[in-house]
Amino acid sequence: MDFNRSSGGGSNLHNQHQTDEGKPLLGEVSAPGPPDGNKMGAGLGRRALLHCNGMRYKLLQEGDIQVCVIRHPRTFLSKVLSSKFLRRLEPHHLTLTDKSLASATPTGYMENAISYSAIEDVQLLSWENAPKYCLQLTIPGGTILLQAANSYLRDQWFHSLQWKKKIYKYRKVLSNPSRWEVVLKEIRTLVDMALSSPLQDDSIHQAPLEIVSKLLSENTNLSTLEHENIIEAIAPLLENNHPPPDLCEFFCKHCRERPRSMVVIEVFTPVVQRILKHNMDFGKCPRLRLFTQEYILALNELNGGMEVVKKFIQSMHGPTGQCPHPRVLPNLVAVCLAAIYSCYEEFINSRDNSPSLKEIRNGCQQPCERKPLPLRLMRTNPDLVSQEVTSPIETRIKIVNSSEVHVDLERNNVVNQKLKGPAGGSESEPSLIDCLLVSPACSTMSIELSPQADRVLVCYVEILKMLSDYDDWRPALASLLQPIPFPKEALAHEKFTKELKYVIQRFAEDPRQEVHSCLLSVRAGKDGWFQLYSPGGVACDDDGELFASMVRVCNNVHILMGSCYKTKKFLLSLAENKLGPCMLLALRGSQTMVEILCLMLEYNIIENNDTQLQIISTLESTEVGKRMYEQLCDRQRELKELQRKGGPTRLTLPSKSTDADLARLLSSGSFGNLENLSLAFTNVTSACAEQLIKLPSLKQLNLWSTQFGDAGLRLLSEHLTSLQVLNLCETPVTDAGLLTLSSMKSLCSLNMNSTKLSADTYEDLKAKLPNLKEVDVRYTEAW
Repeated sequence: MDFNRSSGGGSNLHNQHQTDEGKPLLGEVSAPGPPDGNKMGAGLGRRALLHCNGMRYKLLQEGDIQVCVIRHPRTFLSKVLSSKFLRRLEPHHLTLTDKSLASATPTGYMENAISYSAIEDVQLLSWENAPKYCLQLTIPGGTILLQAANSYLRDQWFHSLQWKKKIYKYRKVLSNPSRWEVVLKEIRTLVDMALSSPLQDDSIHQAPLEIVSKLLSENTNLSTLEHENIIEAIAPLLENNHPPPDLCEFFCKHCRERPRSMVVIEVFTPVVQRILKHNMDFGKCPRLRLFTQEYILALNELNGGMEVVKKFIQSMHGPTGQCPHPRVLPNLVAVCLAAIYSCYEEFINSRDNSPSLKEIRNGCQQPCERKPLPLRLMRTNPDLVSQEVTSPIETRIKIVNSSEVHVDLERNNVVNQKLKGPAGGSESEPSLIDCLLVSPACSTMSIELSPQADRVLVCYVEILKMLSDYDDWRPALASLLQPIPFPKEALAHEKFTKELKYVIQRFAEDPRQEVHSCLLSVRAGKDGWFQLYSPGGVACDDDGELFASMVRVCNNVHILMGSCYKTKKFLLSLAENKLGPCMLLALRGSQTMVEILCLMLEYNIIENNDTQLQIISTLESTEVGKRMYEQLCDRQRELKELQRKGGPTRLTLPSKSTDADLARLLSSGSFGNLENLSLAFTNVTSACAEQLIKLPSLKQLNLWSTQFGDAGLRLLSEHLTSLQVLNLCETPVTDAGLLTLSSMKSLCSLNMNSTKLSADTYEDLKAKLPNLKEVDVRYTEAW
């Protein structure tokens, strides 16, 4: 069907089958429907909305009216009714319940409630001598007269009583179905009655839907044909009414079992369009959301796949540049988020072994003895945290407890010691990235979705991409996604973050501040898309191009706004959280990052001299950086003075740095004073040893979780004999390389955790390294 057509009545479905002009959209891309598909449309057309000319009335639930009950043989009815002497009226406040007509004061004529099943007929008294504004209710053995105050109230009571009586009858008839052909006929009659009623009330159309919904919930063994016939029968009522919960379940089942059915295509489309345009809270109506979700998946099963879904989204937005329905976008996003969440429910339910947020924050260990997680994206503090313990091998050796090595994924630890502003309190909630990497549910478990879950994920991430392509929807979409409303398991899934990258890229490219500002976290201490897609972040799968784009647009807007305060605040945030990625990208020639580093120096964001010198060396490693730094020095001569004093004493390379990055950095300036070098969690190999041996003052070297091997150790042991601290945790070194360390007599701290160290080699090293006081051999043969 054509998504853009009006859904104003069942006759549209009939007209659709009468012409070949403007062939319906889904008809072009869907599988061929059943042979009687046109008959279905024609049937809907025959039972189109029966417009009732004349007055409209609100359904009465209660009201004041005069009542008279006359007991008589039916043969004397006309005489009694025309008698003025036998008539006595009582005022009553009557209530029209679902089963009977009852009085608020059960006395006199209305001492007992009158069941609708006992009312044989309801008529208007219209002959000449009849009481004015009266209704006649025929019951066994008598007549009840109801006298209203005027003709409008009389007609309102008349239509309300008729409706209550008939709906009561249909509830009883359809509660015990015998033959389904009779049931189907009764449903069609019920729908026609609702469509032709002069009563205007939500319950007029909802009551038949609830009756059918209950009927379907109690009879689950219906055939597919019976399913489609029932959906066809109630289709006219659905165009202006939400289906009740049980009916939504029935529709969901039909979408799953017969996604290519013409009923799904022709009947459900206007229903879902109405839900997306008018629903205000899926939290109160979760089955409406589930039905919408299954309908979109059914569209995706058609021959055209995502092209059909794309045209449906276009129909919801409209042809103009501004969508006229403000509820469409949030409803679509809610459906997408729920669908994506459902893909990871299996993994979410297996979080039982994960540490709580409080345990993560306080660094508590799990009760079970378990190998530390391979926190390959984290950076350790160069100053190893150690504690005195009693070693079963030698009581004088101090064991470094690597579980107490500070986990600080994004921050440059050297900068944090000197930057302005207090550090977060110990009771602050851990960041999302820290939780991702510390939680066993995410860190050690491979995220592999089932084929069905994978199809659902691809479908709804594609919809988020489509939504991000609309300029008028992008600000609201960015705001809705700013809190990162996805489970941790989704963010740990490479396929998901890779597909979602397109949406984040669209936000980053948008020049409007209300859009790209949503890339930042919602509040201090929380991670945003800016952190997740930065180099070293769990979602980053490139060399920082997206991160550079995000930084460029954010910084440019702050500068264009002419706000020095906002520019400095933004740069301070980068220095605190993303200095490493910024320097890495600048080292690789990113002009945006070169500009950012120059601004940090110009605004005096960095106070630590070693970090300033590292930034200067980074700038001088590229032509564009060297040129911009010289221009900066013309304005700030103290930078030249700082550089003349010598290179930095401490240096930390950003994660994902390579051998080439290290060589480029070390060749750009003087590093004769360098004593502490951290290459932890970078991509360096043994080849970088050629550069390391050029650092004569080096005393501490951190190679945690790198690919530095035996060949590199041999070279270090020959040249860096004054090295005092060496961290080889989670490196591929073996006994062959470790034995060469025996010539480094100055070593006092050595971490060989999770290496291929043997017990014999460990004993040999202890004997040949007299100054060795701190050693970590856990998860090795020597442990």
